[in-house]
Amino acid sequence: MSANLISFLYLISGIFFILALRGLSNPESARMGNYFGIIGMVIAAFTTLFISPPGGIDLLLLLGGLLIGGTIGLVIAKKIAMTAMPQLVAAFHSLVGLAAVLVASAALYVPSSMGIGTVGDIHLASLIEMGLGVIIGAITFSGSVIAFLKLQGLMSGSPIVFPKQHLLNLIIAIGIVSLLVVFTITESHSIYWTIVLLSFLIGFLIIIPIGGADMPVVVSMLNSYSGWTASAAGFMLGNDLLIVTGALVGSSGAILSYIMCKAMNRKFLSVILGGWGDVTGPTMDIEGEMKPIDIDSVAAALNDANKIIIVPGYGMAVAQAQSTVSELTSRLRAKNKEVRFGIHPVAGRLPGHMNVLLAEAKVPYDIVLEMDEINDDFPDTDVVMILGANDIVNPAAQEDPNSPIAGMPVLEVWKAKQVFISKRGQGKGYSGIENPLFFRENSRMVYGDAKKSLDTILQSIN
Repeated sequence: MSANLISFLYLISGIFFILALRGLSNPESARMGNYFGIIGMVIAAFTTLFISPPGGIDLLLLLGGLLIGGTIGLVIAKKIAMTAMPQLVAAFHSLVGLAAVLVASAALYVPSSMGIGTVGDIHLASLIEMGLGVIIGAITFSGSVIAFLKLQGLMSGSPIVFPKQHLLNLIIAIGIVSLLVVFTITESHSIYWTIVLLSFLIGFLIIIPIGGADMPVVVSMLNSYSGWTASAAGFMLGNDLLIVTGALVGSSGAILSYIMCKAMNRKFLSVILGGWGDVTGPTMDIEGEMKPIDIDSVAAALNDANKIIIVPGYGMAVAQAQSTVSELTSRLRAKNKEVRFGIHPVAGRLPGHMNVLLAEAKVPYDIVLEMDEINDDFPDTDVVMILGANDIVNPAAQEDPNSPIAGMPVLEVWKAKQVFISKRGQGKGYSGIENPLFFRENSRMVYGDAKKSLDTILQSIN
């Protein structure tokens, strides 16, 4: 295959990746965006395969790897529930990071196979790219593993902090940079593996202090890391497509993280450095008690209301209640009631989590509004129905300066006339932060599975 043809096919593949990102920016076009991404990846994979076609055992190993990986991916795609998508994304990010570490290690031990020199005489630029790639890759791997454990519930979603934590991170970071300089000069294998181990460690340390409320941003940031490590590998291997694709993923993830940080009144650098979750003092005491309400009373309130806002959260995803929510919305709108949805930028555990679920359930997109678009409307709202959300509707963000989410913009649902909170129990939720909203006079708790509760409500909405 000629160099011009390879460059042309890589260009076409890159265009499809850009179209994929554009499509994924909107839930209504996300399916087509995925198709563009698949086409781009197929073109990229076959082009790379035919640059220097392997033979014999190498070809068998390659085809075997593609078959095994493709089969595993297909099985996971068919079986995974939407509720598990955040931890699945985190797990995939970890694999990207680990792949970067393995590729860099292979380049270190067999540089001639990648055209970057010989053992003991690797090109300086390649050593720098190798070092940067393995650092970002190792951080991505260990950080993504911690994110997966938190999202899967195998590790506490609360921030894990200890004295001098940031100082330790700084010392390790300085050590990594210093060792990278030494590695580029000496090409020492022991120095290389020390860098790998320290990078694994700091990836672990910068994620554990991040609480569950901030996990969507973490997932987005790790996505950015995986892109940059792929781009570094592309520079090392001299692969233009890998450079471009990695840069697209890295920059888009970073931009999304920045947008989410701005929406949450967080500092961008604080995310990167694992500075979230700090508590400056004791939190405010909460007075009152949670007051339950029966389903019939909720249905009656919805029947009497004229303006209704539904706020979905992770609880809706867990209960797989989005279709029932869509049906309830249709019935209420058929009775000439104004029904809209309030979506927080970090609702759920993945950026755009709620938007995707509602689009999947065919909820009209024009009634799905972002926080800034709907926050001023709560005082004129008759009923707010909250489906498994906690931190994004927590007034402590505005009222308690010592709260872990202090300063984070939230949906001001407590300003509505009536607030119904569908919740499985009286727990504090994934992030472990108590919510004063549940104790307000105009708030009532609807305990139980969100889908079952909504199914019962539907029977009374004719």
